[in-house]
Amino acid sequence: MVPFELKAATRMFFGTGVVERVGRIARELGGRRVLLVSDPGVVEAGHTAAVRTLLTDDGMEVVTFDRFGANPDSADAERGRAFAAPLGVDLIVAVGGGSSLDCAKAINFLLTNGGVMSDYRGYAKVKRPLLPMIGIPTTAGTGSEAQSYAVIADAATHMKMACGDPSAAFKMALLDPALTISAPRDVTAAAGYDALAHAVETAVTIKRAPLSDAYAFQAWRMLSGAYERALSDSRDLEARSNMQVGAFLAGLAIEHSMLGAGHACANPLTARYDITHGAALAILLPHVVRWNAAYTSGRYAELVPAAADTPAAEALAVRLEQFARIGGLPATLSASGIEAPALAGLAAMAAEQWTGTFNPRPFDAGGALEIYKAAL
Repeated sequence: MVPFELKAATRMFFGTGVVERVGRIARELGGRRVLLVSDPGVVEAGHTAAVRTLLTDDGMEVVTFDRFGANPDSADAERGRAFAAPLGVDLIVAVGGGSSLDCAKAINFLLTNGGVMSDYRGYAKVKRPLLPMIGIPTTAGTGSEAQSYAVIADAATHMKMACGDPSAAFKMALLDPALTISAPRDVTAAAGYDALAHAVETAVTIKRAPLSDAYAFQAWRMLSGAYERALSDSRDLEARSNMQVGAFLAGLAIEHSMLGAGHACANPLTARYDITHGAALAILLPHVVRWNAAYTSGRYAELVPAAADTPAAEALAVRLEQFARIGGLPATLSASGIEAPALAGLAAMAAEQWTGTFNPRPFDAGGALEIYKAAL
């Protein structure tokens, strides 16, 4: 058994209407002047204004930053820092999907410790603790609300950087499934597939341990049972609840066991072709599962039991392909405009991704190229 550490840095509240507690919780954290970080889509949906009202009704001054997109980068983080620096904020509240949650963390790094985002690539690079934060996810996907990492793209290269620190974890996370109802179907599909990928990859990494297993397998049970229901009926709160809690548990699994080749290969697709992260995973993950099969000690069978004449990895890969079809996500690289001559360059980029070092099968540019060719 590998050594592991129990980390529970985030206090999580779950339930319909739980967002209404945000003012009281902000006061508990000593908040008086709040930076509210929320992407434009969430602002348009009305969630940002609702949270702002809840905070101001509890006597707090609130300023809102929303000048970033679906894949926030280091320039967005610097823009947020410059906006917040003269305002004397003492608490950050993030409302939205992974982009809002990660951008809030990134702003916090720069606001409290200075420098540029690349200074914090890796873990525990800060010298001063970050400001306390509250995370309020409006999608079920990245699990950022459960992690001490921000995933931020480099504005020059567009490659994602994992920047982590113990104080980058949200002090509080409010999981209100009613907030996810307004997410468009394509967002629900891509974000949900990301969460499914987290459960699959964390279940087999070389860093996995009993605690991460508990999170990963329970996340898979909740997510795989609710994904189709959440997409077929956006107002199915039970399905939405299972997706949201499942994504949180998958985020906890990442915190304890990291990810693998699927995410290593997906990140260059987002960087170079601007393919949505969940869509990139839908293309790649079934092929990663097949590529890993001989190195997973039968653990894929614990996710999807297979018939006697069907290898467990194949059964899981087929199930993942079914989820992609249900979500209307792309099935091949060529369908997303990627041609064979580009694969070698993508493979070289994938080999540089930190997540690949935790994959159960040793992963390098050659392995990445095999995966990309299978997915073409």
